[in-house]
Amino acid sequence: MTTPENSALPGLVFPTVSANTSEVPPPIDPNNPPWGLWAAALAWFASIVFIWLVPQLCALPYIATHYRAMGGPTKEQLLTDKTFVLILVAGFIPAHLLTVWLAWAIASRFGKLSAFKTLGLTWPANFGLWKSAATAVGLFLIAMAIIYKFGGQDTDLEKILRSSRGAAIVTAFVAAVTAPLVEEVIYRGLLYSALQRAAGVVAAIAIVAMTFAGLHVLQYWPNYGAIGAISLLSLVLTIVRARTGRLLPCYVIHLVFNGIQSVIIVAEPIVRSLFQTPHPDAAPAILRLLRLF
Repeated sequence: MTTPENSALPGLVFPTVSANTSEVPPPIDPNNPPWGLWAAALAWFASIVFIWLVPQLCALPYIATHYRAMGGPTKEQLLTDKTFVLILVAGFIPAHLLTVWLAWAIASRFGKLSAFKTLGLTWPANFGLWKSAATAVGLFLIAMAIIYKFGGQDTDLEKILRSSRGAAIVTAFVAAVTAPLVEEVIYRGLLYSALQRAAGVVAAIAIVAMTFAGLHVLQYWPNYGAIGAISLLSLVLTIVRARTGRLLPCYVIHLVFNGIQSVIIVAEPIVRSLFQTPHPDAAPAILRLLRLF
């Protein structure tokens, strides 16, 4: 039997076919993620622990040195201590960084996969940048109307913003830079993807929307208007994730929504000074409304 080497057609090269030829891997689908419900639930629980524990750990050295001679401060003393509040708010940043690292480890299997692709941080064909930004602006205007109609008492967030200018600026930074990414990756990235595969789209939308809004109830209690606004935002973001199959539009909507609030937080003292009137009740309604965020 002739072989390629002793064939009657010298110079003709026969391609070799390996029996071990690997198949082309299927494309990464954010709705069929490489993590399960337990991993997503763990990331969600860890994000809550980080946001509760890390800021307190950051503030411990200050408490230990500043209140050493007092035998321990009371809760009322701490909440009126501008430096403590500033340190506590700044502690959200390392807490968010830890959460992002954990989410990356789960979504990428410690770098073996692209977290951008597994999470869906790409643009879908039917929902681009401008549509996302317009949705965010529309949601913000609706949220303002809800708060104006149903807004109630001061929230913890408002108290933080009033504690000091530094705390307000750090809060604005966290709201615009780290919070949208962390919350979208955890809720509509890891958690939604695993839930919709395990329980279906409708159940995933309901659970994620309620979980996200429920966590913010403590932050905005007892302002029913603010609670209603954040609940609407949560529902719309989760529906966008379900309809587009991607996380990037949700992130941009959340980023623009929070970014508008952050600009207001930073600019509010300047705007207030321009429109300030002798009687506080005569202040423009828009300023009273913006303080609720």
